[in-house]
Amino acid sequence: MGDPAGISPELTAKLLALDEIRAAARLLVIGDIRVLRAGAAAAQVEPDVLVVASIGDAPAEADRPAFIDLAHLDPATIELGTVSERGGRFALTNFRTALELAAEGAADAVVFTPFNKAAMRLAHPSYDDEIGYSVEIVGASGPASEFNILDDLWNARVTSHVPLKDVASLLSVDAILRGITLTDASLRAAGIAAPRIAVAGLNPHAGDGGSFGREEIEVIGPAVEKAKVEGFAVDGPFPSDTVFVRARGGAFDAVLTMYHDQGQIAMKLMGFDRGVTLLGGFPFPICTPAHGTAYDIAGRGIANVGAARAALLLAARMASDRLRGKAAAAA
Repeated sequence: MGDPAGISPELTAKLLALDEIRAAARLLVIGDIRVLRAGAAAAQVEPDVLVVASIGDAPAEADRPAFIDLAHLDPATIELGTVSERGGRFALTNFRTALELAAEGAADAVVFTPFNKAAMRLAHPSYDDEIGYSVEIVGASGPASEFNILDDLWNARVTSHVPLKDVASLLSVDAILRGITLTDASLRAAGIAAPRIAVAGLNPHAGDGGSFGREEIEVIGPAVEKAKVEGFAVDGPFPSDTVFVRARGGAFDAVLTMYHDQGQIAMKLMGFDRGVTLLGGFPFPICTPAHGTAYDIAGRGIANVGAARAALLLAARMASDRLRGKAAAAA
């Protein structure tokens, strides 16, 4: 469960009330049962869960989701629509518990309903984002990054939560090549056998031959060419204001952008209520809806569950594919 002052409690309750979600995976829900009940009341649903105190109390086979009740937040102490240290600590504890369970092999994927980063930082001042925190708890064998996914179209990025003024200085051939490599690997892990990747330029019109900047000539283009030599199906750099039109039309499976909003704006315009964020580079999938906590509508029961549904179904599919691959390798 994510931030308790936003729509996360009602989204969690709505997910648990969907037949296709309960059929997609054996669900372990982590939070406080009182917060879930408050969310269920707002959403006007009645999720049927087995409440347990720990993972050890969850039966190996159960006919309903298990809810691990950490009993760590009375919803009466939270003001809806308001950032608080208490709310951040609740979400952070849930996230850490889920990551640790997956790292121990007790879970095969992690899904979280939306967090509020300001609240998380109140609870954990060094908190930067979900990627950095996941690396802190789980570790990663290679680079880790966020991917935004809308239906069959992926958006990857070279830089993420950094000031826009710093982006150009953070771009390098190696950094872009790492982004291409991780994008290819993550797409394959999601079942796309031969990923086609477009790389966006940094500057207007992809620099227009150096008229508006030379990053495309000196950094991005050479990285693309090096990736081609290494066997990746990649092309670019393309102007960022048209590359998503081509990708949406089916020319590419993913677009690698240079900074956060360069791709986020396009993806959210195309499908705000269906977008998923995947944290790639970890030994198990970590997914969440691409939207935020929606403080302005919290507690009203009108939050659209579409993106949260898509996030959980993607995590379940990727985890199932991974388990089948491990079983086949062991056979």
